[in-house]
Amino acid sequence: MEESFWEHLDDLRKVLFRIIIITLVFSLLAFFLKDWLFAIIFAPKSSTFISYSLLGGSDFDISLINTSLTGQFMMHLKVSIVSGIVFASPYIIYELFKFVSPALYSNEKKYSLHIILSAYMMFVIGCVINYFLIFPLTLRFLGTYEVSDKVSNLLTLDSYMETLLMMTLVFGIIFEIPILSYLLGRFGFLHSKLMVKYRKHAIVVILILAAIITPTSDIFTLSIVFLPIWLLYEISIFVVKRVEKSRSKTE
Repeated sequence: MEESFWEHLDDLRKVLFRIIIITLVFSLLAFFLKDWLFAIIFAPKSSTFISYSLLGGSDFDISLINTSLTGQFMMHLKVSIVSGIVFASPYIIYELFKFVSPALYSNEKKYSLHIILSAYMMFVIGCVINYFLIFPLTLRFLGTYEVSDKVSNLLTLDSYMETLLMMTLVFGIIFEIPILSYLLGRFGFLHSKLMVKYRKHAIVVILILAAIITPTSDIFTLSIVFLPIWLLYEISIFVVKRVEKSRSKTE
């Protein structure tokens, strides 16, 4: 029996209620695991971080300061909420997919599930690469850069957290390029020949993007940022080619 609009609305309300409760539980857990949580967040500000140990470099420890009375508590609260959303994200995706799946055909369910899981995994991979590679290199360069030995660097807590969050979000989105290319290719909006034709242009754009992310003259650091993004572009070309082949077989 098909449900009415108000019954669907009531189902959505129940789904959102469960999502909020689970998110609050994870946020509360993150709040009480403050030491563990912030040890992970602040790990890249010291040369003892695993990425620096593997890549090498001089010893350093970037100091952070708080400039407002409620700053540290509010940051603790914000980080707990964001962490709660992150930890609850698999459940959130599950609940939302379960809610919309009855409206999909069986083949659409399978297709949508693959896309959602792939997009989620690529986003997570992008976030992990940023945490272990991109953000530490950017932080080490900018945090230790000096125009003069008469000027000391004192980074604020807000500046550190905002940069980490922004870069994590940006690289999570960047790693969605193959998924986006797949969808555009499937609907005929993107063609592999066009991507190959403008490959050189794309490489220049990626180099500029890498230079903006890591404003350093160090070729090694620039290459570490450039290579993953360039590899994503090449993977996207391969993905679109596969889509075109599968489309040509069905036509």
